[in-house]
Amino acid sequence: MADVVAAAPASTAVATRAPRVWLRFVVLAVVVAAAALMLLTWNIPLDPAQRGYWLAVELRLTSVATVAIVACCQAVATVLFHTATGNRILTPSIMGFDALYVVMQTALVFFFGGAALSATDGLAKVALQSALMVGFATLLYGWLFAGRRGNLHIMLLIGIVLGVGFGSLASVMQRLLTPSDFDLLSARLFGNLSNSNPEYLPWAAGIVAVVLAIVWQRRRRLDVLTLGRETATNLGLAYKREVTVLLVLVAVLISVSTTLVGPLTFLGFIVATLAYQLAVSSRHAVILPFAVLLGMATLLVGSFVMRHVFYAAGMLTVIIEFAGGLFFIVYLLRKGSL
Repeated sequence: MADVVAAAPASTAVATRAPRVWLRFVVLAVVVAAAALMLLTWNIPLDPAQRGYWLAVELRLTSVATVAIVACCQAVATVLFHTATGNRILTPSIMGFDALYVVMQTALVFFFGGAALSATDGLAKVALQSALMVGFATLLYGWLFAGRRGNLHIMLLIGIVLGVGFGSLASVMQRLLTPSDFDLLSARLFGNLSNSNPEYLPWAAGIVAVVLAIVWQRRRRLDVLTLGRETATNLGLAYKREVTVLLVLVAVLISVSTTLVGPLTFLGFIVATLAYQLAVSSRHAVILPFAVLLGMATLLVGSFVMRHVFYAAGMLTVIIEFAGGLFFIVYLLRKGSL
């Protein structure tokens, strides 16, 4: 009887929390829809009855679609990476994905000159970059984690070492570039939402949709993975296989995001951490939608403010990375003081 009485307050608290969670979700969805609508239609000096008005809306639609794809990639990839590693401080960039992108771009300029960046632009180059990043991740995970002596911590350590090595190699090549080539390269190495090409969006959206469908179908397995390796294995889950698949999906999402707009280190960490707080749940069916909506809201509202208030749209990713770095440091300090 005492157990029933003790359980009653807990069940009541969960019941009262549920409407608040859905209210937060609805508010986020409204913010995303309003920000997207304002980005599409704000300050167009034409009448909606004119054809030019809709041409302007169509041009802006590319930016909104890019924001949606990048937000989905960064948010879902970070949440999945946290689930796979059992650590909410790590980010996918720790595995060297951003450094691999930087060294590929730098090598292209180093061997063929700055003109090669624009001369080789196209779907084939983007597909090749994504394939190399995913292939690198698959080989790394398959070799280090899928074997009999596979260990997640060793894999993470080697990923960090490879990331530092790629960064050092890129730095050496950058020092040998001419100033003009270095300027052209620098523009590609900073995340910029305006870098996206409309012809890349259909294939990117298709890949992301397939990955999201796979993730949603495995959402209950993800909930089991959060219980830890021993518990998940005792519950009948093939732990190594599930984590390997999860990390490959993370690699696909990060490769799509990076090839579209460039490296974004802290965006995923920010939205994933906030999603854990707002969702008030450990279920991925709740956390993942919150993370995606938070990512979209951050980028859409930020794009609108920087473009129409401060007239500095290209600074958005710089501000996000700066704020994300501060947020990361504060989060580490708070965790260390607990």
